[in-house]
Amino acid sequence: MAKLNVNPTRMELANLKDRLSLASRGHKLLKDKQDELMRQFIELIKKNNKLRTVVEEKLISAMQSFVMAKSLLNEKYIEELVAVPPRTVNLSVYEKNIMSVNVPVMNFDYSEDDSHTSDISYGYLNSNSELDVSIEEMSAVMKELLELSEIEKTCQLLADEIESTRRRVNALEYRTIPQLEETIYFIQMKLDESERAGITRLMKVKDMG
Repeated sequence: MAKLNVNPTRMELANLKDRLSLASRGHKLLKDKQDELMRQFIELIKKNNKLRTVVEEKLISAMQSFVMAKSLLNEKYIEELVAVPPRTVNLSVYEKNIMSVNVPVMNFDYSEDDSHTSDISYGYLNSNSELDVSIEEMSAVMKELLELSEIEKTCQLLADEIESTRRRVNALEYRTIPQLEETIYFIQMKLDESERAGITRLMKVKDMG
């Protein structure tokens, strides 16, 4: 590791020691942050895997019902049945902070007037049970699907922050701190050498006197 190009003075030595102390504290804080980010990331990954399994099973079931309904009803009729949504739904998104990382929190907001309206806006006599089941299953899984999207986006943002923090930790641990330590050692050696040379000169002057 190459030392810093500085003058070997006591003032420079004091400055470098201050920088080393600051770098060491920064390294510890970043390492603690990295460990906590990893802990939360692993927890979210486990939760994501469980929720994804549940969502995929429900979506498969809903699609199987829809395929069955499609085989029994005219395709254009199905398109007409689902063309107009039965109620207004808005997606609200705000952010929360996890270890200095802003992650999304998403919710469905239903219009107040139709918050209790059924997701099925057509008469049961005009459809079949497979289509009814498919739409009900699709509606039921939407909240979990939204939660899954939220978790996966959070995982992505945390992974980016973990990588960024890891690079900063490594830069301090393997470059900045060793470089400062080597430079401090070099300056200390130079100052000690200069001090010994000064003492030797004084002793020679004293002997000559």
